[in-house]
Amino acid sequence: MITNFDFMVLNAIQTVRGSFMDGLMIFFTYLGSTGVAWLIPALILICRKTTRRQGIVVLVSMGLGLLLGNVMKLIIMRPRPFNFPQALIAAEALSIPAPFGKWSFPSVHTVSAFAAATGIFFAHKRWGIAALVLAAVIGFSRLYLYVHFLTDVAAGAALGVLCAFAGRKIVKLIFERV
Repeated sequence: MITNFDFMVLNAIQTVRGSFMDGLMIFFTYLGSTGVAWLIPALILICRKTTRRQGIVVLVSMGLGLLLGNVMKLIIMRPRPFNFPQALIAAEALSIPAPFGKWSFPSVHTVSAFAAATGIFFAHKRWGIAALVLAAVIGFSRLYLYVHFLTDVAAGAALGVLCAFAGRKIVKLIFERV
């Protein structure tokens, strides 16, 4: 039932495809792949004494998200959308090379994006809102490019936010002890 709903959403998104949107979504998905979108703000925060702790929170949150997200993938082992028989787009027809891992749930792109964006939000509300919008666009790009389901992205966003709260708590405990 959930997979049917997910395909309904994915297939609806495919009706708005176009070359401009393809290029835009490829750009955003690669921006999320490299981590540069999140590492640069984290390093800027770390370089300033007043925001050093928040920068560390961003890095710890991302690390925690990557670890938990990848472990969850290995436990849940949900195939990517293009690997299902009812898929509209096969792996060979994707706009990007098929992702390295064959498991879909959760979207680790989205986990790390929301972990970092939430960490940035803790440091600076206005920049954090912009970061959260960017995280949402990165998550949407994964749907648009047919490499994740809506539930993968939604779970990734939730896990990312939880990792940011956990990362903030971990860093707070470490700083209190040091």
